[in-house]
Amino acid sequence: MIRKVLIANRGEIAIRIGHTLREMEIETVAVFTDPDEHSLHVPAADAACHIESYLDAREIVRAAKEYGADAIHPGYGFLSESPSLSEECEKAGIIFIGPRPDTIRSMGDKLESKRVMQAAGVPVVPTWDGNPPASAYPVLVKAVGGGGGKGMRLVEKAEDLAEAMASASREASKAFNDSRVFVEKYIRRPRHIEFQILGDSHGNHIHVFERECSIQRRHQKIIEETPSTAMTLKLREEMGAAAVAAAKAVDYRGAGTVEFILDPIGSFYFLEMNTRLQVEHPVTEMTTGLDLVREQVLIAEGQRLLYRQADLHPVGHSMECRIYAEVPEENFRPSTGTIEIFEAPAGPGVRLDSGVGKNSVVSYHFDPLLAKLIVWASSREAAIDRMKRALADFVLLGVRNNIEFLHRVISDPEFSSGKIDTGFLDRHPELFTVSTDVPVEALLVASLGGEKTVSGAHIPDVWTSGFWRNS
Repeated sequence: MIRKVLIANRGEIAIRIGHTLREMEIETVAVFTDPDEHSLHVPAADAACHIESYLDAREIVRAAKEYGADAIHPGYGFLSESPSLSEECEKAGIIFIGPRPDTIRSMGDKLESKRVMQAAGVPVVPTWDGNPPASAYPVLVKAVGGGGGKGMRLVEKAEDLAEAMASASREASKAFNDSRVFVEKYIRRPRHIEFQILGDSHGNHIHVFERECSIQRRHQKIIEETPSTAMTLKLREEMGAAAVAAAKAVDYRGAGTVEFILDPIGSFYFLEMNTRLQVEHPVTEMTTGLDLVREQVLIAEGQRLLYRQADLHPVGHSMECRIYAEVPEENFRPSTGTIEIFEAPAGPGVRLDSGVGKNSVVSYHFDPLLAKLIVWASSREAAIDRMKRALADFVLLGVRNNIEFLHRVISDPEFSSGKIDTGFLDRHPELFTVSTDVPVEALLVASLGGEKTVSGAHIPDVWTSGFWRNS
């Protein structure tokens, strides 16, 4: 029985995990670094411990022992997909709320994961260690140990491959401390569809249906929804079976995600397995009624899954928009400053998972994700209408953000009709055009001082400065 959990994360996901733990009457311990001293996840916990880095597994385990925690929840990003934290927990006799180290290690290696999936009969995209045949172009160069778009290059011609591999290798080494890259067949106009999986330590595995994640920038998702408009009953059955086969192939324990790409003719291929809770997990919770964090805790305690596959039936449609402190019209440049006004939307079927509020400081130290706005409705059309209203009601001033951009995306006729793929934003440059009208809110925030910068300081590119975020 788990009594106290150290949450080895920050921001909205640390707060969200804490909600479930308190419902389960489990005490919580937060960790924070210097820039996060006043962050909202710190007072939300029962206790808080200062650490030097969210990436130091040994320091985090020491903090857990010091505060008497018998389990650690990694959240997403940071050490959630590094075997080091799971291994340190095993050594210390602390429960890791997640998969075993060997599972994390094998699925974190893109080449090894594909080999395992091939052996399990799961369709995979063709890959090569070196030069692919001329007929295979275009191809993608990808990092063996990474994701999130880092260490990735699209190569249209064979003569460009060597430079692309060298460039991707340098970026991968910097981001993941692993310079290995490989070449993969590039699927034109694919959809990115993932399946939520659950597995216990008694050999039971199920899927909790799909999430459509095709609206992306910089190879990172910004809008997710379920169900997918591409899904038929037959395709869901086939992809769900493949996801469960993937889970069984590694005897998966905990909550995870099997990601696929779906080509325009309906063929799907294994992309990767994320051995953690996904950023977009709330849409699955909204349509199934499951609390995926609760499921993680029960599995970590050694309990059997409470559901069989036939017991699960999704209802309605759910959509999530990631609210970022960034400027889409300036190549998604991250924005910094202090939030002067924060008025969250409300109403039926609206959920906000947020790590910030009024007076929160948004710095360059971490990923610019501020919050996740999630809606549920009885149909996709109604969910889009509800999300439009919720975004219009969301007042967030003091740092530039992507709220209006998200509203433009979901208002696009092609999005409304479900005609989407991972290249959607590239095909719609008009979505990056800002209205020339100056809203009253903009005048107000200007009077408050506008966007703040760190005078004289070098601000690193948060998109390539580390492997702490890979979602």
